[in-house]
Amino acid sequence: MKTRKLINRLLLIIAGAALLAAGGGLAGAGSRVLVISINDPIHPITTEFILEAIEKANEAPAAQLLVIEMDTPGGLMDSMKEIIKGIQASSTPVAVFVSPSGSRAASAGAFITIASHVAAMTPGSNIGSASPVSMNGEMDRTMKKKVTNDASAYIRSLAEAHGRNADVAEKFVTKATNITEKEALEQNIIDLTARDLTDLLNKLEGWKVKTISGEKVLELKEAALERMEMNLRQRIFNVLVHPGVAAILMMLGMAGLMIELYSPGVVLPGVVGAICLVLGLYSMQLLPINFAGVFLIILAFVFFFAELFVPSFGALTIGGIVALIVGAMMLVDTESEYMRISLSVAAPLALVMGGFSLFIARSMVKMSGHVSQTAQEELVGSEGVALGDISPESSGQISLFGEIWDARTEGEKITKGAQVVVVSHSGLTLSVRLK
Repeated sequence: MKTRKLINRLLLIIAGAALLAAGGGLAGAGSRVLVISINDPIHPITTEFILEAIEKANEAPAAQLLVIEMDTPGGLMDSMKEIIKGIQASSTPVAVFVSPSGSRAASAGAFITIASHVAAMTPGSNIGSASPVSMNGEMDRTMKKKVTNDASAYIRSLAEAHGRNADVAEKFVTKATNITEKEALEQNIIDLTARDLTDLLNKLEGWKVKTISGEKVLELKEAALERMEMNLRQRIFNVLVHPGVAAILMMLGMAGLMIELYSPGVVLPGVVGAICLVLGLYSMQLLPINFAGVFLIILAFVFFFAELFVPSFGALTIGGIVALIVGAMMLVDTESEYMRISLSVAAPLALVMGGFSLFIARSMVKMSGHVSQTAQEELVGSEGVALGDISPESSGQISLFGEIWDARTEGEKITKGAQVVVVSHSGLTLSVRLK
């Protein structure tokens, strides 16, 4: 009997502990705030990151609020619209906080701030300068008017939907105006100002917010903060998407391929070059590209390659440098400084690439001259190994003195691995026979 009572008491204790644990979990279930930071232009990678954060906030029943700490010069219209759609469809309130001091929400950042459920700024920050610009050069008057009118109507609709000053918001687009956090608060562009994240959450305690799922009251007094960072892939691609990085990758790619042409069979420079080219092309795919700039860059590479085989005395290299500088500066042509490849980036890259091309060309000329002067003494009669099949109809390569040479045979067919003897030469191509 005593044993049974003891067991019953133990069961009651265990059940009580389970209920307390469950109750404790429920007590803290409504006090989580998800926080992310955006300190880059708005492009497909930042868009993906923000949308993932919105999705995570919506899937977490304990999430009271998603705070986007923002400092951005602007970005791409399509990416901006995707973010705004995500905010509008979110059942969890989204607050955009232009922070820390000195930050800005310019261009696309202004649209996103106005579209948020809660808009806040820290002292020393600013918002505005949202006039649309073309990524492919100057727009004509008619197109400029159409694009501006479309952006004006869009920002007005966002402001009106959230009870904000639509007239001031429209001037961000039509007049490219920019205002401080004090002016933004006075003119009803934002809801509040806050010194930092803690101050923001304190001020938002009990705040009523309307979302797609209805009105919510924020309970943030004992909120647990959870910071979400970009994953490794997003961090890598966030760097690659910069136009300057794309240009550098393209240069490295072409340099690697030129080294492979200079020393066939080295392999590593060709592999690294090919990888850099692919990454550079990926970066360009994420950017609005001016195809005239692309064609000029391709033409520059054609000139650099031609310099290796045509005795132009540097004329082709000079043409390649000029084409590369102009093409790089035209590649992403916009009035927004942060999206451009500047002359300070384009010129050094072009000069380095041109100098590298001349160095390889001169080295090849020296090697050719050296071969023609010493062929009779060093090459004729030398023995090597065929690296592949060689026939009168198809040339191949041999290994000779630890180097790889182009070879041909005028007589019998030579199979891979066979021992061969050099009988004559023409430039850098050797004529061989079986040993």
